Amino acid sequence: MDESTVASLRAALEATPENASLRAVLLRALAGLGRVDEALELLGSRAPEDFPSKDDRVAIAELLLAGESPARAVQFADTGTPEGLIVQARAYLELDARDEAQRAYREAVLRNPTLEDVALKARLTERVRTIDQTGETGAGPRLKVIANDDTDETEVDRLLQPEVRTVTFADVGGLDGIKRQIEKRIILPFQKPSLFRRFRKKVGGGILLYGPPGCGKTLLARATAGQCGATFLNVAISDILDMYIGESERKLHAVFERARASTPAVMFFDELEALAGKRRFSREGTSSKLVSQFLSEMDGFAQNNRGVLILGATNVPWALDPAFRRPGRFDRVLFVPPPDREARAAILERLLEDRPIAGRVDVSTLARKTSGFSGADLEQLVESAVDEAIEASLAAGAEVPVTDAHLKVALADTRPTTLEWLTTARNYARFANEGGQYDEVLTFLRKHGKG
Repeated sequence: MDESTVASLRAALEATPENASLRAVLLRALAGLGRVDEALELLGSRAPEDFPSKDDRVAIAELLLAGESPARAVQFADTGTPEGLIVQARAYLELDARDEAQRAYREAVLRNPTLEDVALKARLTERVRTIDQTGETGAGPRLKVIANDDTDETEVDRLLQPEVRTVTFADVGGLDGIKRQIEKRIILPFQKPSLFRRFRKKVGGGILLYGPPGCGKTLLARATAGQCGATFLNVAISDILDMYIGESERKLHAVFERARASTPAVMFFDELEALAGKRRFSREGTSSKLVSQFLSEMDGFAQNNRGVLILGATNVPWALDPAFRRPGRFDRVLFVPPPDREARAAILERLLEDRPIAGRVDVSTLARKTSGFSGADLEQLVESAVDEAIEASLAAGAEVPVTDAHLKVALADTRPTTLEWLTTARNYARFANEGGQYDEVLTFLRKHGKG
C-alpha cells in the first residue's frame, strides 16, 4: 500500500473517527509499511471492544506484539479463534508465562493444524536459566542459557561449548548400499512426515547396526541424524549404568523422556550389548531389570515414541537379548561390513585431505593393498605415515610432506583388526543363524572368499 492510499485513509478516518473498520484498515496499512510507532499512536488507548471484527482484533494484537506490548496483545487476541490463540501464545511467551503459551499453542494447532509453527514450538519447549557469571548473586553480568532438554546445573559448561558440526552422508566414505537403505527406510519418513501419516506409517522405531569394530557405525548414526535434521543424542554407557539399584533404570527412562521432548530425535546407543545383553536366570538380577526397562521404553506403551528413532550399534549381535529383535524394537538390522576397495580409496582420500602431500599419492594402489582394513585401521595407517613425515621434518629442519614411501612404511606396520571378528561371525553365521539373521554376513564372507 502506497503513501497516497494511506493519506486517503487518514483523511477518511478524520471525517468519521468512530469508524472502527476504517481505523483497523489504516492500522494494518501502517504496520505493513513498518510504521509501528505511528500505528500504535493511532490505536491509542482503545479497547478490544471498540473493534467488532475478530480478524481486526487479531491484526491489532500482532501490531501490539511488534510494539512490545504483549499484555495488551493478549487482550486483543482473545477472540476464541485459532489465529488469536497463536498470537496469544507468542504474547504469553514474551511475558514469561510459558504454561499459558503452551496451552494456547496446543489449542490453536489442534483446531487448525496449518498454523503449526516449528520455530515457535521450539521456543515453547526450551528451558531457560540465568547464570551469574561473577559468582555473586545479583551482581555483574548475567548470562541466559537455553536448553531443549532436562539439563541440570552440572551441565552448564557443556551447553556453553560451541555447537558440534553437523555430520552428513557426505562425511562418510563408502557404505553406499547402507546409505541407500537408510535413506529409504529412515530419512524419508522424517523428511516427509505428512505423506507417511497419510499412509498411517509410523515415523521412528529401532535400527540395529552391527559389524566389525572401527567400520563407521557411530559415524553412520551421527550422519543419519544430520540427514534427518534431527536432534542427535549419543547415549554413553556411563550415562546409564549406576552401582545403585534402580538408578540405571531411572537414568534410562530420563534419556528416553529427553528424546521424546526433542522430536524429531535420534538416540544412539553404542556398545549396545552392555545395556541389552541376554537375560539369564542368575544372580545378575539388576542387569535383567535394566533390559526389561529398555524393552518397555522401546515399546512406548506408557509414552509416545513417535518421531524418536533409536539406533543401536554392537560388535557382538549374538550377545543381545533376543527380545530386542522382535517387531517394534530393533526390527531393522543392517550389517556394516569392512569397506570395499572403492570405499577404502574414498576414506584414504578424505583422511589425506588438508595435509602436506608430495605430489599425488597413489591411493588406488594403497586401497588394493589394504583389503580387510576397517575405517579405523586406515586412519591408523595415515596417522603412522604422518608421524613418519613429522620425524623427517624435524630431522631436516624443514617441512617434509607425506609421500608414498611414508605410507609404505606405515602399511608394513599396520594389520587389519577385522579378521578376528569375521572369524567369530562366520561361526555364528554357519551354526547359529536362526531366521537368517546373519545372512548378510554369509554373503559378505562368500563374496570375499572367507566363507
